[in-house]
Amino acid sequence: MEGYIRVAAAVPSVRVADCTYNAEQVGNLMVQADGRGIDIICFPELSLTAYTCQDLFQQQCLLDAAEGALLNLLELGRALRVVAVVGLPVRHRGCLYNCAVVMHRGRICGIVPKTFIPGYGEFYEPRWFSSGAMIPAGGRIQLCGQTVPFGTGLLFDAGAYRFGVELCEDLWAPQPPSTMLALGGADIVLNLSASDELAGKHAYLRSLVMGQSGRTLSAYVYAGSGYGESTQDLVFGGQAFIAENGKILAEACRFSMQPSLSVADVDVEMLRHERLRNTSFSQSAAQMQPIVNVEVAQEGLADGSVDDELLRPVDPLPFVPQGEELPARLEEILSIQALGLARRLEHTHARTAVIGISGGLDSTLALLVCVRAFDLLGKERRDIVGITMPGFGTTDRTYQNALSLMRGLGTTVREISIREACEVHFRDIALDVAQRDVTYENSQARERTQILMDVANQTGGLVVGTGDLSELALGWATYNGDQMSMYGVNASVPKTLVRHLVRHVAALETTPDDVRTALLDVADTPVSPELLPAGEDGTIAQKTEDLVGPYELHDFFLYHLLRYGRSPKKILALARRAFRKSTDQVSAHGDEEIRHWLGVFLRRFFSQQFKRSCMPDGPKVGSVSLSPRGDWRMPSDAHASVWLETIE
Repeated sequence: MEGYIRVAAAVPSVRVADCTYNAEQVGNLMVQADGRGIDIICFPELSLTAYTCQDLFQQQCLLDAAEGALLNLLELGRALRVVAVVGLPVRHRGCLYNCAVVMHRGRICGIVPKTFIPGYGEFYEPRWFSSGAMIPAGGRIQLCGQTVPFGTGLLFDAGAYRFGVELCEDLWAPQPPSTMLALGGADIVLNLSASDELAGKHAYLRSLVMGQSGRTLSAYVYAGSGYGESTQDLVFGGQAFIAENGKILAEACRFSMQPSLSVADVDVEMLRHERLRNTSFSQSAAQMQPIVNVEVAQEGLADGSVDDELLRPVDPLPFVPQGEELPARLEEILSIQALGLARRLEHTHARTAVIGISGGLDSTLALLVCVRAFDLLGKERRDIVGITMPGFGTTDRTYQNALSLMRGLGTTVREISIREACEVHFRDIALDVAQRDVTYENSQARERTQILMDVANQTGGLVVGTGDLSELALGWATYNGDQMSMYGVNASVPKTLVRHLVRHVAALETTPDDVRTALLDVADTPVSPELLPAGEDGTIAQKTEDLVGPYELHDFFLYHLLRYGRSPKKILALARRAFRKSTDQVSAHGDEEIRHWLGVFLRRFFSQQFKRSCMPDGPKVGSVSLSPRGDWRMPSDAHASVWLETIE
């Protein structure tokens, strides 16, 4: 798939000082990697000799054997497409360096010496190795009959991606070489390592790998020594990680006695987009040290793509946290919303919060946020003025849920029907009510907003908006109707997340039983503006997702378009993978259905920007926001044609 590079962190079995055996193990994993379509594979530090050779590193016999083993691997690699990076000791001008050798198709592309040589605790590397820090930029060395670039500042360019290399202790330094490599353009950083196991050290190392990948907006591939290293004083558990922008994509099972290959597809296109939008990254480039570009002519990567079967999952609900972190993340979101509203109420000296309660998802979440904000401020909940405004499409289900929630949460309950006011308005503008067109629907939304604004004036209050991020993206709101409020607490909460937040509050022990029952029913109610009369059986006749498409698809499109600036072509390919089968959380969607709704999304997203250009204030709670004062500034008359052409 376009934009992805398949990488691997390899942990081979080793025998201390047995270079022939070690080269065979490395070669076996290189062949496996090539067969699996892996673009680049990273091996551990000193993988051809083993890390724990100690004073044997000063033996010419071992150093000659290591070079001979590398020569054999170069011969093997002539028939392979994969780029391999292996570790061995290299002699140069009377010094010995702990090096990473980058090779491809039988050619040594470059050699990177270790910068930081640890000489503390259990480490005695300065006894054998020199630092590569003093090697001048543009240095060259002869190895295996080839004259090749040699130095710490090498940037390898494979066409579709660029990568840099550092070794073990380099990562632990206050200013790792990988920082400069990333600023110089490295999308991927490889770390050949031999970090021993200590109680608690694994978690810290894991956090280092994640942190460095996040700080440098890169993919970070870490391969550590494993079974076969000497256990005279230390144990090496075979730690391997692949991280991308602060997240672990793959990691090895520690303490295994078998060779391992941790594989992941890293999204180079996404990483480059992150760097474009992160101005601190570009500003930091001024601190860059000299970089020497090295070409790696890797065929088959002209478009920077891997095969269609990605090795990484594609999350169909990118806005919804997964696993054990979900409850804590939902609490955090609710706290952000509530604190934002509390500050606005305090600043404006509002005596009340006025909110329209429909019995639907969005107004329910906004009401829950209001309650939390008032509790934070120590204000009486009765100063939350909840207004239910039955209209032509209001069903008994949503009406009763609205009343149950307001009563159960202890807010003021007001009921103001909009029927008569709308009928008078229809007569005033000579609207034939039988048409039930957009004017018929929008008049109701604007009447409700007028009521809320006027009651806020009456009570010295602030109108709390209920519209969510998904509706803003699609423009599924009435201009100067439900699009407008005095503070929109749900403005950066997408629809797929709203349902989880409502269910989360229902599950809390502090939630009263009657409120819990209503919340669960709200969560199961179809999304609808209820602007058209209900069916003969009293059920909702106007279901939003039948009209504009499934919110699970639109939220997926929105996330990938805004968060990573992905092309519609790539969004389409990712959505096909994410929605190809049903789960307990999402439905399956076919290719043509996804393509259709993506077209709808793009058309609406571009045409409805004018509504977002004048949206009210509201708290940002996640990585995507459409506030014109913050994350998203777009002209209201921009054309969608370039985006639509890629899918049509």
